[in-house]
Amino acid sequence: MTDDSGEPTDEAVVEAASDAAEGLVFSRYKQSEVRDLDVTVHFEDGRLDVDVYLNAPDDPDPAAVAGEAVEAAEAAVDDLFD
Repeated sequence: MTDDSGEPTDEAVVEAASDAAEGLVFSRYKQSEVRDLDVTVHFEDGRLDVDVYLNAPDDPDPAAVAGEAVEAAEAAVDDLFD
C-alpha cells in the first residue's frame, strides 16, 4: 500500500514490521512454546519504533530472539522504502 507520493503508507510500514517480527519469533519457536508475545510498532514522521516482549523457553535465548525480531522488523521496513 502506497500513498500519493509512491511511499508506503504508515499502516503498511507498521504491518510489515509487525509481520516480520512475529515471523522471526515463530521461526525460532513453535507457536505452542510461546507463552506471551507482544510486538508494538509505531511509525510517525518517518521514525520507526519497534518493541518486542517475548516470554518463551530459554533455548534459544528469548532476549536474543526478541532483538533479532526487532532487527527483522527494521529490515522489512527498509525493504519497503528501497
